Amino acid sequence: MSVDRRAFLATAAVSVAGCLSGGDSTPDGYPPAFEETPAPRPVDPSTFPTADVRGVAVPLAPIEVTYYWYRRREARFADARGREQYERARIRGAASSPAPDGGDDDPVASWPREDRIVCYCGCPHHLSALRAATLIADGYERVYVIDEGFWEWHDRRYPVAGTEVAVRPEVRTIRGRTDSRHAGETAWAFHDPTGQREADPIDDGGRYRLDLSFADVSPSSVVRVGTPEYTVRRPLSSLTEGVVTGP
Repeated sequence: MSVDRRAFLATAAVSVAGCLSGGDSTPDGYPPAFEETPAPRPVDPSTFPTADVRGVAVPLAPIEVTYYWYRRREARFADARGREQYERARIRGAASSPAPDGGDDDPVASWPREDRIVCYCGCPHHLSALRAATLIADGYERVYVIDEGFWEWHDRRYPVAGTEVAVRPEVRTIRGRTDSRHAGETAWAFHDPTGQREADPIDDGGRYRLDLSFADVSPSSVVRVGTPEYTVRRPLSSLTEGVVTGP
């Protein structure tokens, strides 16, 4: 690791005692004010890797860079997960803007197109990349996603808020397959009663893997899985037993 990078990480990792908080103010996407902020330093987003989402290049920002922007209040943050997931645990100050289009009354719709926006989810970046791609296509000029995702942010004890910030939901995996002509499109999983959702790009062989971090679901909870080819609704235990191939 270079001396420059060590210095940057040391600056970003300022003590965050009290970061695991139960609440935050009405969010406009901006972090709360901090008594101490990192010194300014250059960040070159052109060096970030990108994810191709429906033909849109979405920049994947390293988590330490997004935290640097957060501490300096130089970005708005948007949670691309479902509302239930957002309410339980989120980046403090972030607004809810579910993938792919923000849903009803999306607060991001009123944000200036030139503002820096950082989207995130927990998977670590499938939902956030979908939300970011929509924003970029809509003319937002500086949109990024947290490459490592929300749970890495949580594990680093960066500032979070919500009703159950100490609880990390169990991950349940759904594997599926659809026609390979749908490669590059998206497979979805929804828990409709709570609005929780997950997504994964379909690979060249038609395969997908949905890692669900859904709260308050049991093996008997009905989950809806959708691809461009089919939609199925089954108990979670059934969906995780084998490979989903259709109704």
